[in-house]
Amino acid sequence: MKDLKVKNYLFQAIDRTILEQILEKRTAKQIWDSMKKKFEGNARVKRSILQALRRDFEVLEMKVGETITEYFTRVMAIANKMRSNGENMKEVTIVEKILRTLTEKFNYVVVSIEESKDIDTLSVDELQSSLVVHEQKFIKPNREEQALKVSSENSFGTRGRGRGRGHYQNECPLWDKEVNYAEFDEEEEILLMSYDDLPQNNSEQEEAWFLDSGCSNHMCGDKSKFSEMDEIFRHSVKLGNNTKMNVLGKGNVKLSINGVTHVIQDVFYVPELKNNLLSIGQL
Repeated sequence: MKDLKVKNYLFQAIDRTILEQILEKRTAKQIWDSMKKKFEGNARVKRSILQALRRDFEVLEMKVGETITEYFTRVMAIANKMRSNGENMKEVTIVEKILRTLTEKFNYVVVSIEESKDIDTLSVDELQSSLVVHEQKFIKPNREEQALKVSSENSFGTRGRGRGRGHYQNECPLWDKEVNYAEFDEEEEILLMSYDDLPQNNSEQEEAWFLDSGCSNHMCGDKSKFSEMDEIFRHSVKLGNNTKMNVLGKGNVKLSINGVTHVIQDVFYVPELKNNLLSIGQL
C-alpha cells in the first residue's frame, strides 16, 4: 500500500514524456533508481561533470563592462552546480576567487578589503554588498563627475594625464604605459601614482586637482590651500620607483566648484608633491 502511494506521488511529479519511459517499473524504488541514473548519473558521470565545472570555475573572471551583480550570478551558478555534484565548495574559496578575478578598476578596493577584513570569515553576501557600494562610485551621473573636475577644459587643455580632449586620466589610452603604481609596504600605505608628463606650468599644477582611482587618500603639496591642518600627523608614501615622500600633516581643503565652496576632508599634506590628487575611493 505504501509503495502504491509513493508511486502515485512520483507519477504526479514526473513529466508525461518521462513517465512513458518508466511505466514498466514495478516498484517506487525502481522508478526512483531509474530517475537517478537518467538525470543524476552514476559516480563516473558525476565525476566527469564535476571536472568540467572545475575547469569553468578556474577560468572565470569578470568581464569589462560587467556589473558586480552579474559577475556574482555567474560565479554562484557554477559554484552551486559543483556543490550539487558533491564538491565541498567553501565560502572562502568563492570569496578568494572573486577577489582575484575582478577587473583592474577594483584593484584598490580589493587591497582595502584584504587589509581591513578577515577573508576567512567574510561571506559571499558581505563581499557582494561591499563591492556594489564601491561600484556605485564608478557610475555616478556625468554631472557629478563634471562638478569634481576643478580645472576646466578652457583653462587646461588636457584632462588629467590624457593627451587630447574628451576623456579623464583613468580612461586615457596612454595611462597604462606611463603610470607608476605605488607599492604596498607594511609601514606605508598604497597612496598614489607618480605622473611623468603632467603640465609643466607651475600655476596650472597648483590650481589643478586630478581624479585618481589608484590613490587611496586625497593629497596636496600646497600648505596654503589648507583651511585646517593637524601638523602633528606624520606618515610616508612610496612610489613605484621606491621614491619616498613624507606626509607632514593632514587636514581640510576648501575648493570652489562652480561658485560653490566644498570642503575636502582628510587631505594629506605632501610638500614634495607637485600635483594635487583627489582619491576617487575617498569621494
